[in-house]
Amino acid sequence: MAGGVRAHYVATVLYAPVLRRTPGAVVVTVSMAAGKAHRDEYGVAYSVAKAADDRLAQATAAQLRAGGVSSVSLHPGLVRTEGVTQFAEHVDLAGSQSPEGVGRVVAALADDPDVLSLTGQALDVADLAGRYGVEVHG
Repeated sequence: MAGGVRAHYVATVLYAPVLRRTPGAVVVTVSMAAGKAHRDEYGVAYSVAKAADDRLAQATAAQLRAGGVSSVSLHPGLVRTEGVTQFAEHVDLAGSQSPEGVGRVVAALADDPDVLSLTGQALDVADLAGRYGVEVHG
């Protein structure tokens, strides 16, 4: 909770004045599918934290929309970070996303003139990659 949703909340609150002066700005809260529905393998704390991230994005959207600022929750799939790849022999990385690919999706999202139509939503990186024609697996 402290390293996730609390950190996301504090960062958003601190930067809200800057965001309000920047119509078209986007707040991206990184979450995951555990925010949509609990599964036993997630564990209670992780599942609740991700649900809180998704709700934070939704509530932030309601607060900032009038100023032209969007807020979304982003759900990447399995991302090949150093923390994940150290367990490559135990984890199936087929179909995993590269950190650069996720970054390309965030950049495309930020560049979308219709991003306000997505505000308040939890969005899957794979779906956005299709929308924007971005490669996330490379």
